[in-house]
Amino acid sequence: MISDLFISLLFPKISILTINNIVLFDGVCNLCSGFVQFVIKRERDSTISFASLQSEEGQGLLKKYGVDSTTVDSIVFIKDDRAFIKSEAFFKIVQHLKAPWPFLRIFTFLPLKFNNAIYDLIAKNRYKVMGKKNSCWLPSKSMSNRFIDSIG
Repeated sequence: MISDLFISLLFPKISILTINNIVLFDGVCNLCSGFVQFVIKRERDSTISFASLQSEEGQGLLKKYGVDSTTVDSIVFIKDDRAFIKSEAFFKIVQHLKAPWPFLRIFTFLPLKFNNAIYDLIAKNRYKVMGKKNSCWLPSKSMSNRFIDSIG
């Protein structure tokens, strides 16, 4: 695809092979950074890459997939050339984790509006409950190969 080639030329750390299975997360949010660490520790096959929403790469991917960076208050999961947000992103991500976590997908039988309302409630209060950093969280050296950000 031409757009994938453009992204890989613009952001060399994002190859055409890694455009699939990317988590974009709020890099200053403690809950979001904790979730990324949780995913890395429990992922079945290490196929997910990560970028903060605040990074150049994150912003480029949001633009590519038509996600408004000024209003997104969600993790974003890019899979199969689609961007998933909110509860859909969460359920797609847990599908990649070791048991028992994929079983959380049982809640996808509930209406999307209901799942997103729960997600929005958590997202709205994430800074109050878990706090916020002044700058983006930086991964350890052992995790850095999983990140496509230019921040680290």
